[in-house]
Amino acid sequence: MYYDIFNGDADGIFSLHQYRLENPAPDCRFVTGVKRDIQLLAQVHDISGCFLTVFDISLASNRPALLKLLQNNNTVRYFDHHFAGEIPDSKALQPYIDDSPETCTSLIVNRELSGRYILWAICGAFGDNLHRQAAELARTQHLSSRSIMQLQELGELFNYNGYGSSLEDLHFHPLELYQAVQPFASPFDFINNSSELDILRNGYNVDLALAMQQPELDTPGKNRVYLFPDAPWARRIGGVFSNLRAREQAASAHAVVTENTDGSLRISVRAPLGDKRHADSLCRLFPTGGGRAAAAGINNLPAEMFNRFLDTFNSFYS
Repeated sequence: MYYDIFNGDADGIFSLHQYRLENPAPDCRFVTGVKRDIQLLAQVHDISGCFLTVFDISLASNRPALLKLLQNNNTVRYFDHHFAGEIPDSKALQPYIDDSPETCTSLIVNRELSGRYILWAICGAFGDNLHRQAAELARTQHLSSRSIMQLQELGELFNYNGYGSSLEDLHFHPLELYQAVQPFASPFDFINNSSELDILRNGYNVDLALAMQQPELDTPGKNRVYLFPDAPWARRIGGVFSNLRAREQAASAHAVVTENTDGSLRISVRAPLGDKRHADSLCRLFPTGGGRAAAAGINNLPAEMFNRFLDTFNSFYS
């Protein structure tokens, strides 16, 4: 039995799509969720004798389940760019992990497949806010400006769909989006035949217009912090809004703070694009925090810890 386990954002979906274009597995079972639902291996920790391929979820966050899977005679191939910690020494584990802030899982898969599905990798990189890397790859394919913009929009809209506290917040279940692209070898064929993109595009525009009306917190220095209410649109757009603001002011760190229904705070952090470091280290100092050096987050920060977070955020990026 084959299992594909993937992050529900653009990078996870397009990593998996590249891999399965090269390595079809028609009877595969899938495990995915919202972008921040990263402890996905726990959903299959009790299986045995299976082949698992994992895309774009932190090994460190899935270590207990991974160790149990390896002990249960499973074979695991693991593609990721988040903080991993110590990688288990097992012949049953094939890790393809690179936590450089200049890469993403789509680019790692692209490298392992020798660029055979590079257009999908470009979409994944755009979705993960690696615009420079995506544009450089696009130039090697001699794409027109319009074609590059199409790949950028596809990546950013799939990434937008992954954000939310629950699947109910999303326009599409991430598995639906993967299954929508699955028949297409070329992203341009998908773009020309997709009804999903119209729905995502309309939702993105509505949510972004609301985000642009939200207040910026008065903070010292060059960094910027924005406050969002407890609402589905805010949960959907927060990460993409963070990426947009980060590109707008590359020397600054950014944080978007969204109220959760239970009174805690959901925080999305972007390191300065000119110095993509420490976002994961910052967020791991707080409960439910994690991510990667360039972009990280905290799912449920107790409200009483918010001032401590602000002080730490500004000290990291002073």
